[in-house]
Amino acid sequence: MPLILCGCGIPERLEMIGKTPPLTPIENPVAVAGYQPVSLPMPPAAEAPSAGANSLWRSGARAFFKDQRARDVGDVLTVRVTMADRAQLNNESTRSRKSSEDLGIDSMFGVAGTVQDMLSDESDDGDFVGLNSQSTNRGRGTVSRDEEIRLSVAAVVTQVLPNGNLVIRGRQEIRVNFEVRELVLAGVVRPQDITSENTIAHEKIAELRVAYGGRGQITDVQQPRYGQQALDILLPF
Repeated sequence: MPLILCGCGIPERLEMIGKTPPLTPIENPVAVAGYQPVSLPMPPAAEAPSAGANSLWRSGARAFFKDQRARDVGDVLTVRVTMADRAQLNNESTRSRKSSEDLGIDSMFGVAGTVQDMLSDESDDGDFVGLNSQSTNRGRGTVSRDEEIRLSVAAVVTQVLPNGNLVIRGRQEIRVNFEVRELVLAGVVRPQDITSENTIAHEKIAELRVAYGGRGQITDVQQPRYGQQALDILLPF
């Protein structure tokens, strides 16, 4: 029994009775367990830009002054997630098949008389074999989905790829009473897509990963018990 309790995390949950769920401490995203650097196909390294003689303009620069947008590891930029997805699918199919076959062999090679004596007088020895088949199948499916998400989260540049693209990761936690809402975001962005306000829209982030959920008393009540989850997986009916 102690092994089962420890495996389910019950002691930790019992210890939190009457207490607010703790917030995760701020830590280096690279040092988090399970973190993996991003590796993507990269083009050949470009030559370093050179400035012309007696010129204030540097090749590749976007302004005369220093760019304040995120570009190095540790820099922060704001990601705006604005999703309004709506999809509706209807599918209907109908299939019908009907077949009938009659096979008759005169006198059934001399056996018909013997078999007919065993059957009723109304039997016909000319139609000793008959096959009938009828099949009908009809299916209908409907999928309707309507989602709208509007979020803003600050992300940290955790890696600069050889081609200049930035790997970002952001985490946000908000505690209201006994419930903690968590927002985790990660992806790859181009420095050119970052606006002058140091923000970027979610549709311009490659390999975007967004996880929005919570933990606390309300979430715990909404989840089925461990035993019920195990039975749902094991029972075939």
